[in-house]
Amino acid sequence: QVQLVESGGGLVQAGGSLRLSCAASGITFRLKAFAWYRQAPGKQREWVATVGRTGYTSYEDSVKGRFTISRDNAKNTVYLQMNNLKPEDTAVYYCCLMSENYWGQGTQVTVSS
Repeated sequence: QVQLVESGGGLVQAGGSLRLSCAASGITFRLKAFAWYRQAPGKQREWVATVGRTGYTSYEDSVKGRFTISRDNAKNTVYLQMNNLKPEDTAVYYCCLMSENYWGQGTQVTVSS
């Protein structure tokens, strides 16, 4: 059974940092690509970043240079390091197993001004 469990969200002041984690189980982790999405109140869910099987990464324009997605195949975990956070980054962040379109439960990130 596939499971994705996100953690690491919280309340932070603008300019601060958080690191989100997504622990995966029930899959051959090293063969999978993952993405982070976010959904702010009253808005549609939007893509944030992707990490491929080989470690290839891509980012939505507004987070480039501030966020870093990475993976640790030994720990079956995907990370999203978020630096220089802005109030507009406030959202629930979701981890997505792309090939199965499977989602975690989400973790809340709130950035105060």
